[in-house]
Amino acid sequence: MVKADPHHGGNKPRVAILISGRGSNMAALIEAAKADGFPAEIAVVISNRADAGGLALAQAQAVPTVTIESKPFGKDRAAFEAKLQSALEDHRIELICLGGFMRLFTAEFVQRWYGRMLNIHPSLLPSFPGLDPHAQAIAAGVKVSGATVHFVTPETDAGPIVMQGVVTVCDDDTPEVLSARILEIEHQIYPEALRLLASGKLRLDGEICRLVGKASARGALISPHLPAKA
Repeated sequence: MVKADPHHGGNKPRVAILISGRGSNMAALIEAAKADGFPAEIAVVISNRADAGGLALAQAQAVPTVTIESKPFGKDRAAFEAKLQSALEDHRIELICLGGFMRLFTAEFVQRWYGRMLNIHPSLLPSFPGLDPHAQAIAAGVKVSGATVHFVTPETDAGPIVMQGVVTVCDDDTPEVLSARILEIEHQIYPEALRLLASGKLRLDGEICRLVGKASARGALISPHLPAKA
């Protein structure tokens, strides 16, 4: 049994957000971390693309940024990760949040950061992993979908689930419309998942992530809605 507790003394854990694009979840995490009492500090944003739109957003919020272009490394993931690890050490990083980071990691890098690296995926995992989950959900005819924050493992979109948020899927949804609805949920649950991890409230029990010291609320979401009782 592993307890995910990154605290060292009374200091807030230092977080790196890794991005490849617009950084909308990055922006939500930065905004949440500004609040009094938030238990983590966004210490750096790292992109593997110099043209990532999120870099300017981070700089506008006075968050340090680092660019490590992955393209020159080709398929040599280990060499790229060595440079990335060096940047993480330079900024004394304890936790990593992936925010649309379009680069696969080696098993060695993932193992080094296991229990300390989060990702968010726009489906209710284990359903619809991989690319284009919104189109997958619509094609399957599901009535609810959503987003999942999970710990990163070598398998894509397969690590222990930390938190999920649910939205209804409407009959006339397109992948773009469903994506926008799910994105709002992503921006709510990702900061909360980081809060739980940074507070030492998560415990890894084999392949299952459990909440420490608080029972989950019991509720139901039914879609399509049931008619109101007379």
